[in-house]
Amino acid sequence: MESCQLPHFMNTFKNATFVNMVNSRAFFHLSLCVLFHGMSFLKAQQSSYNEKIYGVEFELPMVYVKGGDFVMGSKKTEVGHFGDEGPQHGVALNAFWMSQVEITWDLYNLFVSREIDQYQIKKDETSEVSVDVDAVSGATTPYVEMSFGMGVDGYPAICMTQLAAVKFCEWLSAMTGKFYRLPTEAEWEYAARAGSTAAYCFGEEVSELTHYAWYAENSNEKYQKVGSKKPNAWGLYDMHGNVAEWTLDQYIPTAYSKRKKGVDSPLETGEKIYPKVVRGGSWMDNPKRLRSAARRPSSKKWKKRDPQIPKSKWWHTDAPFVGFRVVRPVKVPSIEDQKKYWSYETD
Repeated sequence: MESCQLPHFMNTFKNATFVNMVNSRAFFHLSLCVLFHGMSFLKAQQSSYNEKIYGVEFELPMVYVKGGDFVMGSKKTEVGHFGDEGPQHGVALNAFWMSQVEITWDLYNLFVSREIDQYQIKKDETSEVSVDVDAVSGATTPYVEMSFGMGVDGYPAICMTQLAAVKFCEWLSAMTGKFYRLPTEAEWEYAARAGSTAAYCFGEEVSELTHYAWYAENSNEKYQKVGSKKPNAWGLYDMHGNVAEWTLDQYIPTAYSKRKKGVDSPLETGEKIYPKVVRGGSWMDNPKRLRSAARRPSSKKWKKRDPQIPKSKWWHTDAPFVGFRVVRPVKVPSIEDQKKYWSYETD
């Protein structure tokens, strides 16, 4: 293929007709190059990818989720409907990538131990973030083994506070040069539905749930390896069950009542540590809690058995059912806004 640069020899010719002809050909050629590279860039933006974590043999699969509109919440007639899920309202969202599976102990323990920090990517003008990994606050080592014997390799990390999940996102951003954060509640539901308007991503039939989710009926009283059930239509695993998942939002039971006319990219901010919104239900729950629209507030009771004074801001000793996954928005926020996402919860 010819070079995309304009020919350097054309100005040496005195014949205006010839120069015009070369100009026209060069312009056409350049236009094709711009179109080709533009389409390639757009295609790359819209592709799923594996995020490489340097220093270890680990990759985090990220699924591209196209932006669009959907109806958030549930109808009063939906089996299991709770008042905080209404009224239903229209939501418009920008495109993002979401981790295909819940964050596992394999990766989360590297954030806790910080043993691979020296392998952070070197930042340049193409990096989405400028934060240095040394500037990221780290979770303390828990005083007990937080998997509670349920499994580590390939199993979802649990028991972290929302603050710990937020700081993990900042750490992952520093390590990779890409901007990661928790999903908003709206992004989470949009991705969980994957185009479905039913109670679950696959429809209304609870009998089908066992093919897509680990929950009280089939989990054998423990969480299971991520990605071992069927994915939803967009290729995301365990959006129903296994572990419930943190979102960025403050839990406000009446939030939807203010959105009757529809809203773009909603996020309920707040300074209170509790309650925050957890989504998806877990291995401990009944089917009603696993519905796409089901919301759950976090609680200070999740630290009930923590003997420390003051209680840890990094761990929930009584929440072996809570984990998280990450998103990366296609539209990268400003550095100022990035810090807001990463420091969302503070003591």
